[in-house]
Amino acid sequence: MNIRKSIGWIGTAVLVLGGFAGAVTMRAADKPDSEEVSKLLSEARNMAFQLKDDADTMQTFTGMKVSWATHRDAMTLIKEHVNAFAQQVNKLKAARQDASPWQRTVIDRIDPFMDELNAYSEAVIEHLNKHPERLNTPEYHEYLNANADFAADMATMIADFVDYGRTKERLENLTYKLEVPAR
Repeated sequence: MNIRKSIGWIGTAVLVLGGFAGAVTMRAADKPDSEEVSKLLSEARNMAFQLKDDADTMQTFTGMKVSWATHRDAMTLIKEHVNAFAQQVNKLKAARQDASPWQRTVIDRIDPFMDELNAYSEAVIEHLNKHPERLNTPEYHEYLNANADFAADMATMIADFVDYGRTKERLENLTYKLEVPAR
């Protein structure tokens, strides 16, 4: 009889502790969106679209006769915007611990785009410095095209995540407003 009571108490303790552990796990998975991270992501989206516009503008130079100085000035502006965007990414990384899972995902996905954008931007600058007279080479055009493509892909990716966050927030607000039971 004592063995049955002991097993019963142990079973109850395991169930209670297991339920508690499950509740803690659910809380971690249900971490709410960080308002600060959402704001930083919205700003990053705007900055990424500015970079995209800059890179698109520079890409159009391939079909026009513009001076080396125009290329240099446009690239200087892109580099300034890349550096400002990098500072924004650092702010996002600093706030990452407060971010919800989807916010962490977008923060993590920005780095590969930044690495490529930096590499192609440096290649354009190097080409401009070494060969200012060779602005119509296929190699230079490839750098400009790649820069524009990576900037566009990064801007779209960030915008899609920001849209996801806004849609998720609207859905949560409607669920609350309509008193829809949680799953």
